[in-house]
Amino acid sequence: MLRWVLVKWAVLAVAIAFTAWLFPGIDVDGGVLTLLGIAAVFAVVNAVLGPIARLLTFPLLAITLGLFSLVINAVLFLLTDALLDDLDVDGFLAALGGSVVISVVVVTLELAMRPLARARQRRLRTAAI
Repeated sequence: MLRWVLVKWAVLAVAIAFTAWLFPGIDVDGGVLTLLGIAAVFAVVNAVLGPIARLLTFPLLAITLGLFSLVINAVLFLLTDALLDDLDVDGFLAALGGSVVISVVVVTLELAMRPLARARQRRLRTAAI
């Protein structure tokens, strides 16, 4: 369980680093520890405020077939920027593009790691027998 949380945290940090490298409007001041800190704050903001925002904007989510969730993610990314001095996001469009890239990178890395997790589970099951 703890390993899973640490891996997800590292994946999010890598996604934020890639996004900062890709977008000129998103800057991270610091190194690896700063990226891990930004990832932790972004995860907490998403975990706490994300469901509330999606619940309150459910009619818009239904009308737009879920595309309004991109706007919600961008606002949560801007909120993370407001909470941290080490993250600088230059406006809503940078946050929108950044949140899309972060989502795509996180999903891609998690799909790439899924076979490794399955192989580990098989090894644990065979070792238990």
